[in-house]
Amino acid sequence: MTKKPDLSFWQLWNLSFGFFGVQIAYALQSANISRIFATLGADPHSLSFFWILPPLMGIIVQPLVGKYSDRTWCRFGRRIPYLFAGALVAVLIMCLLPNSGSLGLTKNIVIWGMTGAMLFGLFSLMMLDTSINMAMQPFKMLVGDMVNEEQKTKAYSIQSFLCNAGSVVGFLFPYILARLYISNTAPEGVVPDTVIYSFYAGAAILILCVLYTSLTVKEWNPEDYARYNESEDNSASSSKDEPSMLTLLAKAPSAFWSVGLVQFFCWAAFLCMWSYTNGSIATLVFDTPVVDGLLSTSSEAYQEAGNWVGVLYAVQAVGSMAWAAVIPFLPGRKFAYVLSLILGGIGFIATNFVHDPYLMFIPFVLIGCAWAAMLALPFTLLTNALQGRGHMGTYLGLFNGTICLPQIVMAATGGIVLGLMPMGANGAPNEPLMLVFAGCLLLCGAVAVNAIKEK
Repeated sequence: MTKKPDLSFWQLWNLSFGFFGVQIAYALQSANISRIFATLGADPHSLSFFWILPPLMGIIVQPLVGKYSDRTWCRFGRRIPYLFAGALVAVLIMCLLPNSGSLGLTKNIVIWGMTGAMLFGLFSLMMLDTSINMAMQPFKMLVGDMVNEEQKTKAYSIQSFLCNAGSVVGFLFPYILARLYISNTAPEGVVPDTVIYSFYAGAAILILCVLYTSLTVKEWNPEDYARYNESEDNSASSSKDEPSMLTLLAKAPSAFWSVGLVQFFCWAAFLCMWSYTNGSIATLVFDTPVVDGLLSTSSEAYQEAGNWVGVLYAVQAVGSMAWAAVIPFLPGRKFAYVLSLILGGIGFIATNFVHDPYLMFIPFVLIGCAWAAMLALPFTLLTNALQGRGHMGTYLGLFNGTICLPQIVMAATGGIVLGLMPMGANGAPNEPLMLVFAGCLLLCGAVAVNAIKEK
């Protein structure tokens, strides 16, 4: 096997630049899905159910993209066709999803306890997540395919930077548009223009970024790929004697499972954050009025809280970028992992004691420390353990199950956990306590890091 050539900074940059646009789409979804479905009339106890679809589609789509792109060879490349197809579908759905409440699907249409608007939003969310997962997965694989071991840390650092930068842009869009006097309120059941136009802008940036990577990156042909990669992985071009995913799982290194245990606690915690931060900030910071035992989603206070959640998520992303620069200087990956998750756990728990919008920056900076570790360290630990085993794309796709499965579990049980919490002082469900619960999950993840054995 010939050593892979060194790539220039700009070659590494081009390899991951499309991830910036994909992450804007993902950030818009993360910050606004609970807000959109609450506006469409979802009860807080059922709100987490809408979050089952994103990880469910991820656990289905990502391993398939990994497996089939491992043996795809065409004039457009190996991974890029999947990236481009996913981005095209995502752009279309981003133009439809925020309009779910504006298409005449009134409350008179009710199926399975959900209005027509909710059902349309649910279908759009499923398609958006399918396409985002399809577009996101190839970037990690491109680094695995084309970057040598000495440059992988640099390549993943660039990818992490673009990921966080895209998140900041996506999170801030509704807040910025509100400051530009775009309407931030709407009739009951209709999503405000600030959110709708944010999705439009994110869709435009997504397709431009993916086009840039598609035009500037030339993947290796099968012969060149064979020269630079393990011979076992080269069998990807043929389906003969191709091991099944179950076979590969049975042969997975122990790090696959021990890191996966940590992932379970971490991603369950962040699913809590994405589901309940809107209601928590509306309660803790903006004194949103309560109507019939629920926060008034059509009130100006609730929609302002929704915009401020984007600001807080952007603060988290900036904190994540800053902490990512610190992680390499900490004494050991496992120590960095433990410390980061402890800081994130403290941040989640602290949110329940903060009532000033700007002081809330402090907990979210701490949460960003955990996010930085979650983006970088699991894949570093895993890819080191996978060296020489081949089937890198399939293994990375399977490993994304450790991201998706805990979110599915938390989405299915979040309403039950919320129901066990004491009612809030305002008479509404106590969503802020779900962030405290998320903090406890991260602290459990910090303990689980001790089970990881590094290669």
